[in-house]
Amino acid sequence: MEAPPYASAAVDVVRLPAGACERDAVAVEEPLEIRIGGRPVAVTMRTPGHDEELALGFCLSEGLRPTAARVPDDLAANAIDVDAPGFDPHRLQRSFYTSSSCGVCGKGALEAVSVEAARVDSQLRVPLALVSALPDRLRDAQATFAATGGLHATGLFNADGDLLCAREDVGRHNAFDKVVGRAFLDGGLPLAGCVICVSGRLSFELVQKAAVAGCPIVVAVGAPSSLAVDLARDRGITLCGFVRDGRANVYSEPWRIEG
Repeated sequence: MEAPPYASAAVDVVRLPAGACERDAVAVEEPLEIRIGGRPVAVTMRTPGHDEELALGFCLSEGLRPTAARVPDDLAANAIDVDAPGFDPHRLQRSFYTSSSCGVCGKGALEAVSVEAARVDSQLRVPLALVSALPDRLRDAQATFAATGGLHATGLFNADGDLLCAREDVGRHNAFDKVVGRAFLDGGLPLAGCVICVSGRLSFELVQKAAVAGCPIVVAVGAPSSLAVDLARDRGITLCGFVRDGRANVYSEPWRIEG
């Protein structure tokens, strides 16, 4: 499996201490302007590819009700226009600049971060052996990471551990949004019978996105933050961190993980 050409770029690098100058691959990072009805509402730094999915996932996580996404009528590069009937621009009174490192950055008020989402009501239970296998299965799908070492990834799995969708991006929140956007296009929301696995740590924002998508189990190879744990407990999400080598730390709703 090869990395798509739009996701990586060749650069010169000097390898020390030998001092040899060689060509290397790095992950591509470019801005994407998200518009609603032609009106710019957000700019996010992302890895190109699956931009419609990213825009839809972003809008869903912001509590909007998008119906479709497409290249703008003016064919502007690095822009996606979303159809969101009933969108009230005054509801989002903030500058929406989000960086690749933290999708919450730049938001004007704490109230703007909190998105209303129902408590996840799912009776899904999965064995620990399945959960602990997911990071490796996700890694096998990370073609651009293998080439560059510079991308995060999110994978959507069914209850049998089969990979339904994997997306990579310089921003962990973007990779998550792309997966949710794909599920939306496939008519798969809410994700009541699925497990999401992420390649890094678990932040508040990723748990918030999982809650909006109705996903009952979120798995990560890294650590959760305190706010991520609080939100998972509040929304009824099973949060698993440090998942590797047949082990997992379960921070909330442990009844869904069977030993």
